[in-house]
Amino acid sequence: MNDYRHILLAADFAETSEMVAMKAKSLAKLYDARLSIVHVLDNIPMPDTHYGAVIPLETDSGYDLLEAEKNQFKLLGQSLGIETANQWLVWGIPKQEIYQLARQEAVDLIVVGSHGRHGLALLMGSTAAGVLHHAHCDVLAVRING
Repeated sequence: MNDYRHILLAADFAETSEMVAMKAKSLAKLYDARLSIVHVLDNIPMPDTHYGAVIPLETDSGYDLLEAEKNQFKLLGQSLGIETANQWLVWGIPKQEIYQLARQEAVDLIVVGSHGRHGLALLMGSTAAGVLHHAHCDVLAVRING
């Protein structure tokens, strides 16, 4: 196994996301790797904006739902010690945005939580499964029991 130089945490803000974040942080420390973070918004309507799918963290949109997501995202980034330049908040389809960003930013490892869904959810595919099957790099699916 090669050493990882750039690790991307795919954050989803689930109740168990702190466990996934700590795993990514510990791996970054172990490999002395840069840690980046992405959160893909797919659960709130996208307002008509001039900046497209990538959301600037420093600009107030005036959109309460978006500002709440941004604040939660910024707090997570700060708690992990991730520089703003390595934080991406984007609109889109999570699996696509994650693996495209990973390729664009030369990521070696993507860390994502896996809820171990069964039945119909498994057949339709989860974000972790979608990332795993399309990523150009290693993917660590952190098992979340629950």
